[in-house]
Amino acid sequence: MEKAKVKILIIRFSSIGDIVLTTPVVRSLKEQLEGELEIHFLIKKQYRSIVDHNPNISKVHTIEKSTNEVLEVLVQEKFDYVIDLHKNLRSKRVVKKLKSLVFTFDKINYQKWLLTAFKINKLPALHIVDRYFGAVKTLGVENDNKGLDYFIPAADEVNVTDLPVTHQNGYVAFAIGAQHFTKRLPSNKISSICKKANQPIVLLGGNEDKEVGEKISQEVGGAIFNSCGKFNINQSASLIKQSKVLITHDTGLMHIGVALGVQIISVWGNTVPEFGMYPYYPNQPEKYTIIQNKKLSCRPCSKIGYNKCPKGHFKCMNDIDEEEVLKGLPVVN
Repeated sequence: MEKAKVKILIIRFSSIGDIVLTTPVVRSLKEQLEGELEIHFLIKKQYRSIVDHNPNISKVHTIEKSTNEVLEVLVQEKFDYVIDLHKNLRSKRVVKKLKSLVFTFDKINYQKWLLTAFKINKLPALHIVDRYFGAVKTLGVENDNKGLDYFIPAADEVNVTDLPVTHQNGYVAFAIGAQHFTKRLPSNKISSICKKANQPIVLLGGNEDKEVGEKISQEVGGAIFNSCGKFNINQSASLIKQSKVLITHDTGLMHIGVALGVQIISVWGNTVPEFGMYPYYPNQPEKYTIIQNKKLSCRPCSKIGYNKCPKGHFKCMNDIDEEEVLKGLPVVN
């Protein structure tokens, strides 16, 4: 007898990195569950391109402002299981409406609060990917430890011949942005690192980083290409894929770089790797380096970030050792 199709909805609305970090769960569900499996993904419209080309996902549902936009459509899909990897009020509303068997994970918000408020570390020594897998444990799905996935459509592959001549024989990628100020190196610090690196560098970021990227480009001169705001997320991923190494903050492009197998230099400000969001290379820890100021009693001050340093000194980024960053760069002959 032919086995019935199993339909699963995965919920993760945002943001770039968090979505990329769900890909091992998506892949493992597809590969490990028996029978015909149809995986749907619910996401904010602005992030759709991150999952649109994932061959393990059958259908993508999007919202712009409210889950009301898709609730009736989702009800009609008649999902067997809902895997809630966002676990907020909005996702809980979807779960309640669908009345499917739901699986979720521990967000460890209490433990994060203890660390940020009182510097008491009760966090489990688990990457968030492994905590995501806690949601599908009951289904018998285990982490295959193959890492993250990211699929770049052919139309978004950037040819190096479209870059300045100075960058066509190799370059360092530098993701200069982050959602919050306290997760970003100051622009003068980035400029200093770029000058000392003395290599072709591509600055990566969105429209919001374009002005800062231009400032850095003018300060450094030489072989700096400011790509901020000029490429979409998949095109930026293509630039990362072709780089020698990616210097990045604790942000979405870091996780995309990991998914593409790139060497990572990861610079941390007010957040800490202990939150479980460090580069996920389960079998290749040598492929990433963590740069952070571990001498501060005020760090971490937030599990996400602020628009300015609560203490006013911003030493978590201002005192980053530039030479430690430069050590991770390839040697130029």
